[in-house]
Amino acid sequence: MKISKGIQYILVSTVCFAVMNTFVKLLSHFPAHELVFFRSLISFILCFIALRKKQLPIFGNNKKWLIIRGLAGVTALSMFFITLQNMPLANAVTIQYMSPVFTSVLGIFILKEKVKNKQWFWFAVALLGVMVIKGVNPNLEWKWLILGIISALFAGLAYTAVRKCKDTDHPLQVVLYFPMIALPITALFCIFHQWTQPIGIEWLYILIIGISTQIAQIFMTKALHAERVSIITPFKYFGAVLAIGVGFFVFDESLSWMNLVGIILIVCGVLFNSLSKA
Repeated sequence: MKISKGIQYILVSTVCFAVMNTFVKLLSHFPAHELVFFRSLISFILCFIALRKKQLPIFGNNKKWLIIRGLAGVTALSMFFITLQNMPLANAVTIQYMSPVFTSVLGIFILKEKVKNKQWFWFAVALLGVMVIKGVNPNLEWKWLILGIISALFAGLAYTAVRKCKDTDHPLQVVLYFPMIALPITALFCIFHQWTQPIGIEWLYILIIGISTQIAQIFMTKALHAERVSIITPFKYFGAVLAIGVGFFVFDESLSWMNLVGIILIVCGVLFNSLSKA
């Protein structure tokens, strides 16, 4: 059976995001804004070189939505890095996967899309999963949980902006706006707030974060441009399985059965929401 280009792209993206998540958690002693700064610097250099090689304009066409994509993306990623550093890996990743729920809701106002009645049911299932995870993790603070949900909200806005640029801009142009906006913002935080000097192998970890995220972003954008969201979404949640495995084998994070139930509820809620929408 031949796998479509869109599915191939989203699988590559999912694996690369899993690599990024792993190394961000390994650098939990670094402030999130510093990791976003390094990730953005690497991404900007790679995007700029690629765009020059393809002789494409740097600033793109749909500038309004490209800027929104950049602002929403840097907000979402910064908050997500913080939750990765303060929550079990599988929980942080799964809560971030609620972004399609917010994409659907935002689509009502931005893309003039309709939400079917059964989609609201699956929204409720996903939220129930969040409550289950909180209930079985008494040491999980509400502030990290809420931060994760807000991160998913901004990620949903970023995905909506990507869709708005589908027919106007090259995937590299869409990806470039993240580091172009993130670099000055995070640089100010690094100068005036907190800086941790990388030492030895930490430089390699930072390089891996930057390169893996760059590949993940490009292939995610290519997937959104190449295939319907309802088709590629199920394959995206392979990342939840990877997060559980990495959390267990790398970070010695053991999840209770009820915690796994919460993760399954979130994944099912978001997955069936996407299928219902289709």
